[in-house]
Amino acid sequence: MNNADVSKQIQQMVRFIRQEAEEKANEISVSAEEEFNIEKLQLVEAEKKKIRQEYERKEKQVEIRKKIEYSMQLNASRIKVLQAQDDVVDSMKEAAGKVLLKAGGDHHVYKKLLKDLIVQSLLRLKEPAVLLRCRKDDVHLLKSVLDSAGEEYAQKANVHLPAIEIDQHVYLPPAPSHNNTSDLFCSGGVVLASQDGKIVCENTLDARLDVVFRKKLPEIRKWLFGQVVA
Repeated sequence: MNNADVSKQIQQMVRFIRQEAEEKANEISVSAEEEFNIEKLQLVEAEKKKIRQEYERKEKQVEIRKKIEYSMQLNASRIKVLQAQDDVVDSMKEAAGKVLLKAGGDHHVYKKLLKDLIVQSLLRLKEPAVLLRCRKDDVHLLKSVLDSAGEEYAQKANVHLPAIEIDQHVYLPPAPSHNNTSDLFCSGGVVLASQDGKIVCENTLDARLDVVFRKKLPEIRKWLFGQVVA
């Protein structure tokens, strides 16, 4: 083999190696591009997923906030309705209290009422001796019915006549008026207690009104508003 043949053979080998290298480089380039595209797609999908999750999280927060605001508005409206209903009931009770005051204006009616309240209190206490407290303005009326009230109680309870002492030192507050600016007032009635003060029967008109209103409040609300709001 002469030099020309050797040179030709070497050139063929070089071309073959170069071609293989180019093909290999092309394969590597294509493979690298495919891997890059796959990785890029995965990154894009991952970012999309994060964005969707963030959007869903914020959407849930908005919904929760809306529900909370609606609940607060509903509660505020409900409180306003209840307050308005309470105002109506309070005004009704106040009107009833004014009617009670008129009872004291008729001495004949009020005198009989005082006697009945004393008898009722004695029947509740069932004490042989009691201390009676009243308004200062009612002392003269009470003195006129004490004996008959004691006799009626003794007859009903089948006991001896009780000893009833009117407290001449401490009186119940006076009736509400322009002259009486104090928060304490009494529309009438009596308070009886055992001699040791351990048993007390509050039988004032205001106390009776409070008892009736507490007992009848569900019926009053139903009558006024159609149904009872819990």
